[in-house]
Amino acid sequence: MIGKFLLFGLLLSIFGNPVLAIIAFVVILYIIDRRFVGLSPSLVKPIRRLGRIRKLKQLLDMNPNDLSAKLELAKLLIDKRSFRQARDLLEPLQDRESIEQSAEYWDDLGTSMLHTGEAGAGEAAIRKALSINPRVKYGQPYLRLAALIGKHDASKALADLEAFQQIQTSSCEGYYRLAKLNQLLGRKAEAKQALNESLRLYRQLPRYKKRQERRWALLSLFGRVTQ
Repeated sequence: MIGKFLLFGLLLSIFGNPVLAIIAFVVILYIIDRRFVGLSPSLVKPIRRLGRIRKLKQLLDMNPNDLSAKLELAKLLIDKRSFRQARDLLEPLQDRESIEQSAEYWDDLGTSMLHTGEAGAGEAAIRKALSINPRVKYGQPYLRLAALIGKHDASKALADLEAFQQIQTSSCEGYYRLAKLNQLLGRKAEAKQALNESLRLYRQLPRYKKRQERRWALLSLFGRVTQ
């Protein structure tokens, strides 16, 4: 905290204008966070995504039957949280033989359904994806299912988390969600153990992986402190 005050004072002396000093201060903090912490969102990624979405839409205007373009566009729309648009693209493709056994397709369809008021159909689609390939997207569909049903059926969600952890052994998020479910079930000791495992795992991760898991490690630390 003292360092931040000193930094702001230095910037104020350089610019001689508090507004410019605040802007510079925020920019510096953002750069430091993106480089070393990774909690703040990327400003470049959404711009690149919008550009790619625009190109894919132009491509589909010229060739409406381009399946690969539709699937890629749907993924980008899901990333953008435009779930209704993604669903509108994906639903008409369900009967295509070429994607009947595509686990990624069924997971994308299920995810778009989950966020457009079709929780039951969405869960069914995601479970179909996992039946085709349990390791699709490194097991991430299991986390989505656990987050979806955790408050309604904690024991079923625990089974999904256990399946995820068999696939993905370096995920702090998995342990954090496991702790939250154990808390819902009143299993305080198991919840504490899961939080400790999350932090232990984080300390052992390589630097590039720590950046990806830092948010969940911080949430785990906060959860352990406030438990």
